Amino acid sequence: MRPPGRGPGPPLTMAGALLAVALTLLLAQGALAEKNKFYEMQTICKTHFLQQVYRKIEGAVLDSQNERNLDCVTTFQTHSILQRFMIHFDRLQLDCNDHLFIFDGAHAVGAHKADITCSSTKQSVGVIFTRTNFVTLKYVTDSWGTRVNGFRLIITAFKDPFHNCREFKCQTLSHCISNDLVCDNINHCPDGTDEMTTPTCQGASSFTLLGINITILVVASLVVVSILGVCVIVLTVYCICYRTSDPMPISRHGAALHDTSNNFQMIGVNGIGRSGNWQHPVGQQLGYSSARVRLYCQAK
Repeated sequence: MRPPGRGPGPPLTMAGALLAVALTLLLAQGALAEKNKFYEMQTICKTHFLQQVYRKIEGAVLDSQNERNLDCVTTFQTHSILQRFMIHFDRLQLDCNDHLFIFDGAHAVGAHKADITCSSTKQSVGVIFTRTNFVTLKYVTDSWGTRVNGFRLIITAFKDPFHNCREFKCQTLSHCISNDLVCDNINHCPDGTDEMTTPTCQGASSFTLLGINITILVVASLVVVSILGVCVIVLTVYCICYRTSDPMPISRHGAALHDTSNNFQMIGVNGIGRSGNWQHPVGQQLGYSSARVRLYCQAK
């Protein structure tokens, strides 16, 4: 008997619903995490067509550690023309033959806004503000360096105070940044107010359980439940197929064998039917015929 095309409906529907919820949560988490992007200079300076593409960001963190023989240019752009960029270093220690040029525009041409060298410190550089909604970085390094050489650069898109701010406003300069950059362990505001212990950050940290983000826990639980649901469906289908295959019962099988044996016993070698048990014919003594018995008695 052919197995059914699908298992019972409700368990399959429940598993599909759980998978849909899990995927939705993952996509939502990915969409929220996309606002703040992380780049490594070794990666974005590779020669490929994406190097020439403008990267639209709300916030970005660029890490550099002892890259050698680089000469690359990369450009970042805001999502809105009403935004500009503010740039500051969280870590800065360049080799004396390395340079990081910062241009206020979409191309590395004309006068640069800053030339970061080994004599530059994050305190001396401070915060750099662009006048346009583009910033272009040109990074040039030589063939020598140490592991401590490099930088960590934080780029943040913001709106000026005179624009209507519907998101987070930095306390000191009143710059308006995206809400998605708040409480992400990165100081996007120069004064660090986006990472201070505020009700907003306390609310963000409360969505954890045993140190694990609650979204991750929910997604993991849904995945486990979905796997268990699939296992239940497979077992149910297997049991249904096994029970409906209608095997020959043992009693019927034994009766059939018994009938076959009886029929065989009643048929002789030459096809002529015999009465009784052919192994022990009626009227004969276990292998002794009457003629043999008489011959035996006469001999005595």
